[in-house]
Amino acid sequence: MFKKSLLVLLCSFSAYAQAGFEVVTLGSKGGIQDGNLTAFLLKDSRDTNYITLDAGTVVNGLIVAEEKQAFKDIEIPKNSPYTNVGYVLREKIKGYLISHAHLDHLAGMIIASPDDSHKYIYGLPSVNETIAKTYFNWQAWPNFGNKGQGYQLGKYQYRDLSAQTWLPIKDTSLQVKALPLSHAGIESSAFVIKNNQQQIMVYLGDTGADSVEQSDHLNSLWSTLAPYIKNKQLKGIMIETSFTNKVPERSLYGHLTPKLLLEELAVLEYKAGGKGSLAGLPIVITHIKYSLLKDINPQAIIKQQLNDGNSLGVSFHFPAQGERFSL
Repeated sequence: MFKKSLLVLLCSFSAYAQAGFEVVTLGSKGGIQDGNLTAFLLKDSRDTNYITLDAGTVVNGLIVAEEKQAFKDIEIPKNSPYTNVGYVLREKIKGYLISHAHLDHLAGMIIASPDDSHKYIYGLPSVNETIAKTYFNWQAWPNFGNKGQGYQLGKYQYRDLSAQTWLPIKDTSLQVKALPLSHAGIESSAFVIKNNQQQIMVYLGDTGADSVEQSDHLNSLWSTLAPYIKNKQLKGIMIETSFTNKVPERSLYGHLTPKLLLEELAVLEYKAGGKGSLAGLPIVITHIKYSLLKDINPQAIIKQQLNDGNSLGVSFHFPAQGERFSL
């Protein structure tokens, strides 16, 4: 029985060995550390063009990633007028996937917009509407979009997403769907992303647990993902864990703790086939909140709490700003 269980576990881990996607961490934290707010670059491992998963920090994240040689494989044309950072921003990032319109998830895009190139902003209709009304409105910032208040500069074009239809991401080999999440009364998003090899990865913006939010959104997402796990197509999940277990549920404001994340992953395990069905699955932990308290390291505490409760056999990863990794 032990040998059989070990064989199943090894086979599960091997299903995730071949990378389908490449990620560069532009910002790994939730608030309040400006300069390191939630943002990731994503591309198919066989492609050369990126999209962003949220955009809390963009240019500063590109600078840190460049210093850590995350873009060493990108060939900058000798006749390019741009720095390496400028070239990646303008020529290699082909669009922004914005999960929700809180500043720590899109401030980097807004600040970079005057020197950015033309791109699409992909999001749920409610998210795109909020961006247009709240930020690109000639009051908070010039209107770099193609809709909204005042003269429309048209540098960015909004593309509304849904859970029903795969939408190709322009100038990449990726397609995306978006499912709603509940984040303390506002609509956030989970992006399900597919490459040409029919491999899947999932990125979640801020979300509370269904039990706390009185929602069914995570349950619906897990139902969507279960067939991909059974078919060995899911390469990884990027999901927030903002606070330690010490924070009471009434003070979470639409976020997860290690305890709540593990409870939600147990629901996914059940839907995906039961005990052992998530063994080896990469779970990338995002949006850990920066703390101003002395002698408190939230990431170390959250890491310990997740590992202590990990009866699922998943593989937790805690990305650092500037880091490049594969899923």
